[in-house]
Amino acid sequence: MLSDGGTVHLRPIIPSDADALVSFHGKLSERTRYLRYFGAYPRIPQRDLERFSVVDHHDRVAFVALLGDDIIAVGRYERLGHGPSAEVAFVVDDAHQGRGVGSILLEHLAAAASESGLRRFVAEVLAENAAMVRVFRDAGYQVSRAIEEGVLHLEFDIDPTEESLAVARAREQAAEARSVYNLLHPRSVAVIGASADPTKVGYSVLSNLLAADFAGTVYPVNPEHRSVRGVRAYPSVVDIPDPVDLAVVAVPADQVESVLDGALAKGVKTLLIVTAGFGEAGPHGLHAELRLVGEARAHGMRVVGPNALGVLNTDPAVRLNATLAPRLPKRGRAGFFCQSGALGTAILADAEARGLGLSTFVSAGNRADVSGNDLLQYWETDSNTDLVLLYLESFGNPRKFARLARRLGRSKPIVAVKSGRHAVRPQLAATSAEVDESSVQALFEQAGVVRVETLAQLFDTALVFAHQPLPAGPRIGIVGNSSAIGLLAADTARAQGLRLAFDPVDVGPQAGPDDFAAAVREALNNPETDALVAVFVPPLSIPGSTYARALREAAQELDQGKPIVSTFLAAEGVPAELAVPGPDGAPGRGSIPSYPSPERAVNALAKVVRYAAWRQRPQGTLIRPDGLHVEQAEQVVRDILAGGDKNVVLEDADIVRLLGCYGIDVVPFRMVSSAEGAVEAAEELGYPVTVKAVDERLRGRPDLAGVRLDLASPDAVRRGYEDLSEVSGEQDVYVQKMAPKGISCLIGLQDDPSFGSLVSFGLSGLVSTLLGDRAYRAVPLTDVDAATLIREPKSAPLLTGYRGDEPADLAALQDMVLRVAALAEDHPEVRALTLDPVMASPEGAFVANARIVLGPPPARPDTGPRRLRPINVRF
Repeated sequence: MLSDGGTVHLRPIIPSDADALVSFHGKLSERTRYLRYFGAYPRIPQRDLERFSVVDHHDRVAFVALLGDDIIAVGRYERLGHGPSAEVAFVVDDAHQGRGVGSILLEHLAAAASESGLRRFVAEVLAENAAMVRVFRDAGYQVSRAIEEGVLHLEFDIDPTEESLAVARAREQAAEARSVYNLLHPRSVAVIGASADPTKVGYSVLSNLLAADFAGTVYPVNPEHRSVRGVRAYPSVVDIPDPVDLAVVAVPADQVESVLDGALAKGVKTLLIVTAGFGEAGPHGLHAELRLVGEARAHGMRVVGPNALGVLNTDPAVRLNATLAPRLPKRGRAGFFCQSGALGTAILADAEARGLGLSTFVSAGNRADVSGNDLLQYWETDSNTDLVLLYLESFGNPRKFARLARRLGRSKPIVAVKSGRHAVRPQLAATSAEVDESSVQALFEQAGVVRVETLAQLFDTALVFAHQPLPAGPRIGIVGNSSAIGLLAADTARAQGLRLAFDPVDVGPQAGPDDFAAAVREALNNPETDALVAVFVPPLSIPGSTYARALREAAQELDQGKPIVSTFLAAEGVPAELAVPGPDGAPGRGSIPSYPSPERAVNALAKVVRYAAWRQRPQGTLIRPDGLHVEQAEQVVRDILAGGDKNVVLEDADIVRLLGCYGIDVVPFRMVSSAEGAVEAAEELGYPVTVKAVDERLRGRPDLAGVRLDLASPDAVRRGYEDLSEVSGEQDVYVQKMAPKGISCLIGLQDDPSFGSLVSFGLSGLVSTLLGDRAYRAVPLTDVDAATLIREPKSAPLLTGYRGDEPADLAALQDMVLRVAALAEDHPEVRALTLDPVMASPEGAFVANARIVLGPPPARPDTGPRRLRPINVRF
């Protein structure tokens, strides 16, 4: 995807396409006989280009970049000799230079080269070719350069660096944000399937666009009518005389493909498909959906839907309501992404009823192309959006979601409700896997996303974020005219982990508005107060609206940056008396949200307090521990999976080799098959030793006595061997050096199909397993993530000297967690890993047993470019 929102496709060239570069040369270089960009020589004749287009999977790779059916760039690398270096070169059509095509080619070539064991690129560039030199320099690599006879010789390592990753992600952010900007700021909208029949979807979409007074031009498309609802209609989108930015498709599913052909011919930027009958309808519909989206993306077009409610933008300069909802919401500062089209209308109505204004709204339906991740990229740079709301049914790329949410959450709160907590809709089964609940929670907490259980809680929390400042801490004051309601608020606050700044203040049922306002001022002026809960029961003698105005005026008068929530007049949302008008008359900043019960008010405030605390915490740094041997580990993984097995449980030697590549040592052990062999192993390893059964089921069950510990003599080893042989019925046993005594821990790694790799930590044993006392973090991990992970389980105080014991070496545990995370990040083929037990002691952390399963990686990675498969391409 390009920085201006356009989309290119990269396709590998294979030997049968040996004439591809020659034909490309003809398109680019009619004015010259030579291309300087290919080969190791100063000038390569056109006829010799053919030999540079042949590729294989290791030494020679070439990509073509296509925009629609046009080749706009070619790039390739070729290994130099048999070493770790390759020459890289590419050429970009003059008309497409400066759009980021060269950078994209370089990123993909570097990824392909790394997978083939290459570590360095070299390039020969004409000294006057400043644009090409800039591509290499701006990619974030450390480039060395030398010049000879007007030719620059460039060299750089291609291993990803923090700078190169930052460059790639900045380009990704700019490109995806721009494509969404085009969607939400169209200058013209075509409604394909516009109808004069009020029962048709095409009627509703066109009517809603016109009712919102869209700032651009609306073009109905209907082959049977010259006008629809008084607006001139056109037989097809290609007949529209002017450019079309957004096309809303409201025709039956079997007609959408022909509509796409016309939209592609017209050059439409974004297709919004409200039509149902695609992925949600079964395998046949899913196939049609994938084919449609693939064709659209190949021509630089983004697709919203199918089965989408639509998109809207309340900006007065746009006034876009391309949805099935009848009214454009009030303008506000919240952006809303909703995966469900069916719930979209109800969500918009609920937002308006509660006084929550929106900046933009996107209902993505099946989310075949434009997803929540795209919207996160856009909202990060949208000056009209301060708050992000998400209704999610499934994740497309959860690793990317975690990364984007963590970055966006540092400046703008994200509140999300995730359906399918305990079940997945049958319609989503084709594109989603069953979600592990602990994984969802871990992902959200790590990314700083405020997770809520229901749509009602989403709006409760959003009202605080939208209208009130963030609290400085967890201390809350409670002021009201009812001690009973005040106590309910206090109990809920304690249950949510909040602290009371002082005992609840009860001004009494007979207090007037001035007395109530004075108590509010005193509470807000108290330096111990970080936030305020106002609870109020209207008296019979004075109208409650008078008290509400007194509360609002007291808050505005002080304006100390402390959030206020209320239980006022049994109102839900923002009543007029508590509202500070914003744009279009909707409640704006400073408005005080009201809730029907004190419990709901405090629960919403508690979520805001926890988010504020997360935002104040250090972000941490992505850490790569020293002593990692990634290339050796890659070779180990390749050797093991060479047989083509889907899931391979590693043998002991392979486990030791793979973990050793990441600096994780297993306590030395030997497998023996006789008592004397056990004694010899013990003598070699050094006493004391432990003797363990080979069968994991025996080792993991203390009642089956599958382990003999702390054996300090030959006789003890013989007895241990004989006992285990009798228990297990096998001659083979393990003899292992005794690790220093400590707390038995477990470090795990699992690949969740929805969220990618998760690292888990907890204490070993049946009790911890039974109680689910585990902590989880999603890969990649920062140093802060690792530090908090090992301290999060409820039993973690046992590691820090509980009851006077000597504390374990937490730094060693943290380092081991980071090494496991690095292994998962580098090798998604690691489907599962368990280090159990890890003995945590003052001397360090020692792995006594490990289990690893390798297989094809099911999760979508978030590092590097999208993987490409060599295919036959004809030009």
